[in-house]
Amino acid sequence: MPTTPLQRRAGMRIAAVTALTAALAPLSGLPTAGAAPMAPGDNGTVKIHTAPWDGVARTPYGDAIDEPRVCRFYLDAANFETVTSVNWNIRTQPEVPGGATLRGVLNLSGGIGHTEDLNLPDGQYRLAWSFTGMTGAEREKTFTVDCRASMSTPSPGPQGGPPAGGGGIARDEAFTTVAGAGAVGLAAVGGVVWFRLRRRSHGA
Repeated sequence: MPTTPLQRRAGMRIAAVTALTAALAPLSGLPTAGAAPMAPGDNGTVKIHTAPWDGVARTPYGDAIDEPRVCRFYLDAANFETVTSVNWNIRTQPEVPGGATLRGVLNLSGGIGHTEDLNLPDGQYRLAWSFTGMTGAEREKTFTVDCRASMSTPSPGPQGGPPAGGGGIARDEAFTTVAGAGAVGLAAVGGVVWFRLRRRSHGA
């Protein structure tokens, strides 16, 4: 049975698809671009925790919280797996020539560890950390040092203060209100007395 032109074209297309599939097969095992394997410690993080100050309690070591505003503080590292030390540094953010800085090495055991308590002048800072063998650039985060919150300043009350037993009314206003009420009360009492005396004088 002779093949038609349509059958020949269909056969050629199938052959072309088969050849293309065979050519691409060796490439299927190649890693996807950007999917570099993670190094031990790449999932680690360094968090900023409150240290005791002005009656504020210490945030417990290993706590999952990350505090972006602190006064006295410490660095708490976790999830660094087999990494034994992390290099860290703190600089003003944005950087100021001659601005306050801190740096050090955070020693780890079992992928966790913490620094001693730290102090910096009030301001905004950038924390960055790195370790040997990490994938990519150093990690970083920003935080604020603000010790003014330790100053307990009572909120101002009404000017002049309320009168004794008052509910926040100024003295002049309270006097006018009380005096007015007293005048009305005296007028009412006087009217009743006058009415009774008038009735008695007429023999009622």
